[in-house]
Formats: sequence, C-alpha cells, structure tokens
Amino acid sequence: MLNSANNNSLQHPITAPSEINMNGYNRKSPQKRRYDMPKYAVPPKKKTSKERIPQPKNTVAMLNELRHGLIYKLESQTGPVHAPLFTISVEVDGQKYLGQGRSKKVARIEAAATALRSFIQFKDGAVLSPLKPSGNLDFTSDEHLENGIENMSNYKLVAHIETLLMLTEKYPTLPRLNNPRCVYKYVSKSAIAVDGQKKVPDKGPVMLLYELFNDVNFECNNIDGAQNNCRFKMTVTINEKKFDGTGPSKKLAKNAAAKAALASLCNISYSPMVVPQKNVPLPIDDKSSSMELPQIHADTIGRLVLEKFMEVIKGQEAYSRRKVLAGIVMTENMNFCDAKVISVSTGTKCVSGEHMSVNGAVLNDSHAEIVSRRCLLKYLYAQLDLQCNQATAYQSIFVRNTDGQYPYKLKSGVHFHLYINTAPCGDARIFSPHENDTGVDKHPNRKARGQLRTKIESGEGTIPVKSSDGIQTWDGVLQGQRLLTMSCSDKIARWNIVGIQGSLLSSIIEPVYLHSIVLGSLLHPEHMYRAVCGRIEKSIQGLPPPYHLNKPRLALVTSAEPRNQAKAPNFGINWTIGDTELEVVNSLTGRTIGGQVSRITKQAFFVKYGFLMKNLPGIPIRKVTTDYGQTKANVKDYQVRVCVLLLIKNIDYLYILFTINFCHLQTAKLELFSAFKREDLGSWLKKPIEQDEFGLVE
Repeated sequence: MLNSANNNSLQHPITAPSEINMNGYNRKSPQKRRYDMPKYAVPPKKKTSKERIPQPKNTVAMLNELRHGLIYKLESQTGPVHAPLFTISVEVDGQKYLGQGRSKKVARIEAAATALRSFIQFKDGAVLSPLKPSGNLDFTSDEHLENGIENMSNYKLVAHIETLLMLTEKYPTLPRLNNPRCVYKYVSKSAIAVDGQKKVPDKGPVMLLYELFNDVNFECNNIDGAQNNCRFKMTVTINEKKFDGTGPSKKLAKNAAAKAALASLCNISYSPMVVPQKNVPLPIDDKSSSMELPQIHADTIGRLVLEKFMEVIKGQEAYSRRKVLAGIVMTENMNFCDAKVISVSTGTKCVSGEHMSVNGAVLNDSHAEIVSRRCLLKYLYAQLDLQCNQATAYQSIFVRNTDGQYPYKLKSGVHFHLYINTAPCGDARIFSPHENDTGVDKHPNRKARGQLRTKIESGEGTIPVKSSDGIQTWDGVLQGQRLLTMSCSDKIARWNIVGIQGSLLSSIIEPVYLHSIVLGSLLHPEHMYRAVCGRIEKSIQGLPPPYHLNKPRLALVTSAEPRNQAKAPNFGINWTIGDTELEVVNSLTGRTIGGQVSRITKQAFFVKYGFLMKNLPGIPIRKVTTDYGQTKANVKDYQVRVCVLLLIKNIDYLYILFTINFCHLQTAKLELFSAFKREDLGSWLKKPIEQDEFGLVE
C-alpha cells in the first residue's frame, strides 16, 4: 500500500491549477514528513557494532576480586610534561606495591601486577620474574593499552592466577599460591569495627556475593515439607563450587546459601555471635580466641547431624516427625573433613510420674539434647571396653593416664560438639527474638534472667523452681504431684562444671567437656552465654582440678530452622555410632514402643560400669557395690574416708587417688549448687531418691 501511495503521488502533481483559490493561495497543505517514505522496497538495516567479545581481566580487576576496597595512590610524577612517568602504589595486607607507567592507567595496572606476583610461588621457591621495561613508548597512542608488552604479560599473569585457583587443590605439583586460602579469605573493611573486632557486614549476603564474584548462579533445587511448613532449598554455584541453603521462603533460602558461600570462601560471617551486645560483651579468654565457633565449622556440624538423621530414619519414616533434633559430633585436631557423628536423637517430653521406675529401667528425660548426651555415654563405655583388650586398645579414644590421678583420659585433640536445632529449653530460650532486650533487666520486681527452671511433666515449656529444699517424694508424685525435671539449659550449665561423662565414669576418666554448641535457630548471644556458663562465672570458686568452668564456643548455622507450630509427638528416637538401627522410645512411659528397656537407661549403664570395674586395666578398686544409689552415695562417703586413708601406712597410692576422684566430683557438684544459691537463682531440684535404689543385674 505504501508503494502504491508513492506511485499515485508521482502521477498527480502537487500544485495543480484547479487547486488554486481565488486569492491566489495554494490550498494544498505542505507535505508531511511522515509520508516521505524511503525509495527502497525494504528499509535498510541499522548499523550495528560488532558483537562484543568478553575482554580478559586486567590485573586491577583481578586484584580487586581477591582484595576488595583497595586504594591506589599517586606517589610521584617525574619526567617532562610531554612524556611524564607516573608512580602509583597500592597497599595489600599491609604491604605496599609500586607500579610505574607513562599513564596513570598503566601505572595502576603495573602496581596491581606487582601485588599479584607476591601471591605466586613455585615449588622450588622461585617467584615470577618482573616484567621487562616497555622502552620507548608513544604515550599519546592508545595502542599500548591493548597490544603492549606490559599488558600482554599481565593478562598471562591473570590467566595463570585463575588457573591456579581452580587447579591448585587437584594438582599439588602445579605452582601454588603463597597462601591459597588467603586469596578467598576476604574480610572487607566494613566487616571490621574500629577497635579491631569483627562485626556483621553492612550489606546483605546476596549483594556482597555478587560484588566479590563474577560467576554467581542461584538455582532452586527442590521444595520440602507440607503446605504450612514449606522448606525451599537454593544452591549457589561459584567457580564450580556449590553451596546449599534452606529456608521457609526462596528469599531466605537464597540468603542462607549466600551466607554459606561467604563463610567458606571469604570467612565472612553473619552469625549473631560476631557482634557482642553493647552492655554485656561476651568474654574473650585470650587474644586469639573468643566464644565464636567459625561459621564453616558450625555449618558442617549441622549438616552432618541432619544427614545422619535422614540416613538412620530410612525405613521408619513414620517416626521422622519431630520438633527438636540434636546430635553430637566428634573431631580430632579440629579436622572436620573426618568428623564423626556420635549420636542423633529427637524428643521434647519427660516421663509421666506414674511411670517412674525403681529399677532404673525408664528414661526420665527424653529431650533431644539430653538423649544425645546419654548416647555419648554409651559411646564412652564402648571406647573403654576397647581398653580391656590389648589388641584393640589402640583403637580407643582413651589412653592410659600415667601422670595424673585418673586411670584414663581422652587422647589429645579429641573434641565433642553438640548440635541442637533450637535453643535449649529454660533460661537460654527466655527472650523475644524480635526485641532488643540487651543488658540487665531493670524491672525491680522481676528476676527472670538466669533462674533455674524445671520442665513440665508430659508437656512442653519450663517454669521457675520454687524456693524449697529441692526434694521430691515418690509417694507425693504418685499421689498427683508433678514430677519435675531440671531444664536443658540448667543441665548444660551443670555439664560445663562436672563434665558430660556422668558420675560413674568420673572415677575412671578425667572430666570431658563440650568444645562447642551449635544451634539451628533462636541463638541470642547474651542469653545463651548466660544460660550455659555466664550466670555462675562470678560466684563459682574452689573447684578441684581438673574440674573447671568450661565455656563452649557458640554458633548458629546459616540455614536456620523456622518455627515449627506442629504438635510435638509423644515419641523420640536415638541412635549411637555402632548401632545397626535406631531406637524409638515412648517419651511418656520412658520405654521403647515395644515396652522394652531402652539401651541408654541407668540400668544399662550400671551393667557396663560393673563390667569395666572387673576387666579394665589400671583400676585400683575392683569391688562394685550392688546398689546403684549406694555407688553414687559413695561419693559423699569418700569425702570422709579420704582423710582416714591418707593416715594409714602402706596404703596403695592408686587406691587413694581413686578415692579422691569421687571426692573431687562431689566437691564440684556441691560448689555448682552453692553458686546458684549465692546468685539467688534457686535450688537444684532432685528426683525421688527411690529411683536410684536398684541393684546390679548379674
């Protein structure tokens, strides 16, 4: 139609005589531009520039990726005006590097190249040779910026570094970086406060990740959970390395994946432990250590426990429903690549008062973290069993203690790490996650902080202990009185004084303490620290060595678990390394779902203890009291007998030390209970004494 219109305009002249009016003016309006069509049948294509080929990185770009926030300074300018020589410096890790060039851009590139060369070291210790001088150069031409000898060598340098970063782990014989981890161990200036203490970066994890790395790809892998409790999983890929993150929304899952990547590649942590509270700062034991566990280690612990839970629950998915998940991981020399999951457990309730046992055949407390600790006791007994046979003694985590008062002790470098998917019940969980309540509670009529609390029978939650003598009676509980159990926060605080090895093993091995506690959610640094050790650190005194106030490192995983509003099940599972299958326990009855005695009860441990006392080498006293309660009560009796034994001539020295071991444990316990009273935090509540009055099964 356009071509026909043009043809018609050619056939009919614009100024025909018939179109002139009486006044001699042309009535035809001027031709509009929109009708001026090109003479071509097909409109010509617009001139497009050639497709842009990705340019290789120069040394400045490469250095900025490895060290963010660098500042280049002009040191000097020499030479004539028509041919100046610029000297520019850049400071990297406290070291200044210089570069020279006939333009500021070239000098900046040379300074970055000099810094990059300091990262590279060959197997024989030689480093890259410096670049040859460019000689006479036409500084008015731009050709040297693209094809000059300087930049050609620098681009090869950048390519060499990129190759090293990808292949240095796979091929150790290739040239390596002076400190491979240092390249990706980025700590931005915004992540360090003025006083040198780390703080959370100002920017979000996703934004910061895009700033530090060019090749960042996020992908939503799968969605788990029901409609009311969805779990999204995001995977971020950086330089062929994958990092996972989960969350109740894609945004939170993406943030979690970015946090995991930053923690692993750059040592940047968004943990709440990074910033101490203003009024009550977390204590630092020495200049090189603090209460914070490295984020990458915390994520590894959480991942190992979750993976082991999914592994052992296969085939019994009906018991996978849980609210609290806990586990203990063991490391040797802090090598998390070979870390072992010792125990996995779930549960949130305690035994009902009507199901108490006089034979030690029920689990009184089925909270997940308490069950995991009992599973650890089972593992410790098994490791001591290895010492009974000389052929298997080397496989044990224990060694003979020749220079101490305890027959056995842990091997050097063995650490235990506790994981809980939420804050332990009690004092560690008494706070509002969305309110800033740092500092001391100034309310005059409320002392809610640090109080000893007890769990509710057959239910969830805790209540403060009453000002009583701390005694519960068997007949009173059967009559209808609630059976009270100390909260998990209080029990963890107790473990940090007397250890996690239990009363019976305290006569055989040195105290064993937790190295770290990792939470899956609800970590408040101030409240958690106060709950596990801080509330008694000022009042505890006179602990007999090797007992001491242990301060475990704290951390929160990057993929925090959301609040679970589902009703807690009445069962819990437990698994210990070496078990062929998991055990399911009815939390209200304290027995397995089949009505059998659990493998981690007092009764089971008393039998194992009796076996060790008869067969374990190096034990000075082989006699075991047939009554469980009497065996624990001997701790008090030994306090009186020690003084008498020391006066008896020709007494076996090992026998005296063995006796003192019981005395030290009891002294530590009494000092713990006294510390709580001195701080006006309440009295430790004990179970009815009839629970421990059962005999040793032959």
